[in-house]
Amino acid sequence: MRKAIMIIAAMLTLFGGRAMAQRCLPGMSAVEIKADMADGFYTGNSRNCGYSFGVFYSVYKGGANTWSFGGEYLQTYKPYGAKGRIPVAQFTGEFGYNLHLLSDYSQTFHLYGGVSALGGYETVNWGKHLLPDGSTIQAEDAFIYGGAVTLSADFYLSDHVALGAHIKERFVFGNDTGHFLFAYGLHLKYQF
Repeated sequence: MRKAIMIIAAMLTLFGGRAMAQRCLPGMSAVEIKADMADGFYTGNSRNCGYSFGVFYSVYKGGANTWSFGGEYLQTYKPYGAKGRIPVAQFTGEFGYNLHLLSDYSQTFHLYGGVSALGGYETVNWGKHLLPDGSTIQAEDAFIYGGAVTLSADFYLSDHVALGAHIKERFVFGNDTGHFLFAYGLHLKYQF
């Protein structure tokens, strides 16, 4: 009788429930690569859209919340004349906190809301003030500062790899080319 009870207990232990993955635990870290479209969908002919690339490092705290920091390169364009455009590039560093909002039972899906501070450098037309038609650009290269608000979702493909999507509103000051920039994109995250 005792052997039968032990066999039944072992079977209930093995088949009674699934073991969930160990993801987003305090002390774990992640590296994330981001690719974004800014202010629309960028193609080679787009006159006022842009793109960005970034690399971020995150450290998980209690409740799957994270502190993250990283760098980003953003390239946008300002329309000029009938068919022209002027490139505006930003090189920024960012530091922020991401609050875990929602996840499913299996820890496959996670939703985060985040805020961050950023600072960096913006260059207009790569420092060239004179345009081919003889016009002069009045906007100056500048050091910029500001912040961002982000909403992101992660879908885990394995215990360590997640594919995600995010939207981000950046607000920067200290420049002459505009203060608000909306971006959306995809990211690939490796957790260790």
